[in-house]
Amino acid sequence: MDYRLPTNVSPSHYTLAILTDLAQHKFRGTVEIDLKVNEDTSTIVLNSANLQLADASVTITQAGPGEAFVPVSQSVDAISERATFVFPSTFKAGSALQLFIAFEGELSGNLVGYYEGTWEHEGEKKYYTVTQFEPTAARRAFPCWDEPLCKATFVMSMISRSGTVNLFNTPVVSEEPYEEQGDIHGVMKDVSPGDWTITRFDTSPLMSTYLVAFANGEFEYIESSFKSPISGKTRPLRVYASSSLIHQARYCLEVTAKVLPVYEQVFDIEYPLPKLDTLVIQDFDAYAMENWGLIVGRASQYLLDPNASNLAQKQAVVANQFHEIAHMWFGNITTMEWWTYLYLNEGFATLMGELIIPVRSSISRGFYTHTYSTFTRVFQEWKLDSAFIHLHINDAMRLDNKLSSHPVEVDCPDANKINQIFDALSYSKAASVLRMLANHVGVDAFLKGVSAYLKAHLYGNSVTEDLWKGITEATGFDASEFMNAYISKPGIPLISVSESETEIQVTQTRFLQKGAVDDANLRWQVLPDLNVPLNISTIDAEGKQHVNKTVLKSQSESYPIDIKNPFKLNAGSFGYYRVLYSPERFRQIAVEAAKPNSGFDVGDRLGLVQDAFALASAQLLSPSIALDLLLAFKDLREYYVWATISAELESLLGIWWENQSVVELLNDLRRTLFKPIVNELGYEYSADEDPDISLLRSCAIANASRAKDDDVVNELRKRFKHFQDTKDTSGIPQELQGPIYAAAVRYGGEEEYQTVKQLVKSPNTPPPEQVAAISAMCSTQDPKLILSTIDYMANESRDQDIHAFILELMKNTKARNSYLEYFKGNYDKIYQKFKDGFAIGGIVKLSFSPLTTKKDYEETKDFLKDGRDTSKYSFIVPQILESIQEKIVYIDTSTGDMREWLRKWKKGQ
Repeated sequence: MDYRLPTNVSPSHYTLAILTDLAQHKFRGTVEIDLKVNEDTSTIVLNSANLQLADASVTITQAGPGEAFVPVSQSVDAISERATFVFPSTFKAGSALQLFIAFEGELSGNLVGYYEGTWEHEGEKKYYTVTQFEPTAARRAFPCWDEPLCKATFVMSMISRSGTVNLFNTPVVSEEPYEEQGDIHGVMKDVSPGDWTITRFDTSPLMSTYLVAFANGEFEYIESSFKSPISGKTRPLRVYASSSLIHQARYCLEVTAKVLPVYEQVFDIEYPLPKLDTLVIQDFDAYAMENWGLIVGRASQYLLDPNASNLAQKQAVVANQFHEIAHMWFGNITTMEWWTYLYLNEGFATLMGELIIPVRSSISRGFYTHTYSTFTRVFQEWKLDSAFIHLHINDAMRLDNKLSSHPVEVDCPDANKINQIFDALSYSKAASVLRMLANHVGVDAFLKGVSAYLKAHLYGNSVTEDLWKGITEATGFDASEFMNAYISKPGIPLISVSESETEIQVTQTRFLQKGAVDDANLRWQVLPDLNVPLNISTIDAEGKQHVNKTVLKSQSESYPIDIKNPFKLNAGSFGYYRVLYSPERFRQIAVEAAKPNSGFDVGDRLGLVQDAFALASAQLLSPSIALDLLLAFKDLREYYVWATISAELESLLGIWWENQSVVELLNDLRRTLFKPIVNELGYEYSADEDPDISLLRSCAIANASRAKDDDVVNELRKRFKHFQDTKDTSGIPQELQGPIYAAAVRYGGEEEYQTVKQLVKSPNTPPPEQVAAISAMCSTQDPKLILSTIDYMANESRDQDIHAFILELMKNTKARNSYLEYFKGNYDKIYQKFKDGFAIGGIVKLSFSPLTTKKDYEETKDFLKDGRDTSKYSFIVPQILESIQEKIVYIDTSTGDMREWLRKWKKGQ
């Protein structure tokens, strides 16, 4: 089957009219599409899904309005999501046509296409509509050429109930009540004058259909503006939300105004649209979507209580909005040619939005110094490079260490596969290897190359080689040779280090979770494909660090080093690879890295911990060596080191969750590590304290509570009890809502559970509090209440929250089996509800994520093969099965070593 549309005609302009009827939960519209005929044809094929197509016609327009041709046949293939129109005449190549189609559709609640959401206002349910078109759902709202290469301009007229607000990618040109101005090709049928408003919008620039966006509802807004440092133009900025939430949108508006000029200066390209709106809503499948000129974001990721200083929530707002604004250039103005190159959008937006742009905003030069003094100070303190290592490198490698991994640049002909590649490889691996390249050539040179790439493809489409060409021309460095293996092949290099008296020898193989594989088919290729920037860091006798930025281009190589002095590969953890040392060298590096003012930095410490635990899980290193590192770092007070330690301990507990003796010993260790930090930092937060300390406090309290430390649990329950009795929230800082609510439910009973359940329904400070309350509901240890939580998730929660419920239920060892039984018993209903969006793959993967036995493996394999259509998550099925196998092997080979280490450690306490 050919999954790409025929190229006999191509669109250049859409004139859209959409009538939204919130009362009837329906919409209808018309589209006029200007077409260029590329080859003689009497057939026009375009995308359409879940729409009722009515009147259709074609007019030849190159010599002015001509005769309208009605199709002799028209049909819609629901499987391929295509509409085919056959006309009585053949249209000649080079001619210009205008295709007219009328259509109608239902406003579903399934979070894709043009759909409806709800919110409560003074006890009344209110409806709104919004679009989510990426990757292939524009066809659910209007017939179109729904492929990224088919760029066109768009003009929109929206007809809606009076008293509601219409939004589109571009600014409003006019808005007036409908007073029988005339029908719009049948759109205004059965419409009463005075009840409706017509909003007309300006013409868009050339853009792909997945970036078209529109919305209708009783939205309110706050506004600001920014002045372009390139042209001096001032552009308006608005954030829209419901009346009950709009007061929490101020921080989002502020950071938007501050960062747009930074993007302009870094790329040397002016923001191209006359406005930028952000719509914050409560029903959204993704965290956010980069629609050009109309970003749409989920409330839990975009809002901030103005009366609290919640650092973690501020960071979420910045990370999400900066990511989406990056797309205004990466994806919107320069768009990938096809979804194969999705990483050109998502990898870049992740790197730029979460690391490079905030760091660039902290550079004191030019207009930055005066205009953004507060802004820059904040980001300097956030240690974003450490955050990137903690969040993205490990996330990517956990998927990329499997045989079931896929390349970053993944062939994606089938539309069913497109949703599946919005994963850690397209986002986190792509961002990680681009960060590696930027570090190797220098960030300034890298950004010059990126700017050249964008300028060469303004309003056009691009492929990977276009990017490498821009960077190579700007830097003189062959980016294609350096990057090819990381983008076009799956997998992670494993660099094994052996030592002699005067040198080290490094050897590369492919790192796989099950261990090193010597099969030639699984090896990484040698020259010219393989380039591993070793960045060998050595510490001299005075404690100063020296970095040799050498690149490994062969299977094995030797380097002279005085091994009496500390050394480490992958300085700063900029490289995308694992490093295997001898156990003695791992310990020596950890001792050196833990010293005050060590020449090894926090990136080195994070990479060392991540490598050690990954190697242990692959049976290349004893778990006892990895656990030794935790003790070496116990006196450090760096948040991201402790966040990584927390994640690795949680991973071990998740694997050995059915071995109670190991679980108890791991919790003993967790209490011993985290309780001293709680004692040192206490429970109170200050707006002017070091962000690292604020985040570390939250991390330590949460870990000590989950590890059942009596003092911490009692303190958290006492604070919750005071809130229950008095409704006074002063003892529950927002940073501790999650740990306090979870402790209250986990160690409490029905009363605490019902209180938290009410907070899910009606939070005091939505929406972050709602997320904390969902986690708490899922923490109950009572079998009856676990079933109550599952029932609430299935029948009362918002669809967008299903992933959060499952994730938290899977953290609760008492809830796992009950949830999995529910999932299997209701699979068909769940699949039908979520199959068209991003959620289904994540739901299936999470549902099987705790499983660790051979029996689990066989039952899961049978379930996923039992006549079920897994095409919507075909990439994920082998990942699920491989993950179970990995845990089986890990448990079989490492339980004895880990239990022995834990017992010796506890005995020595």
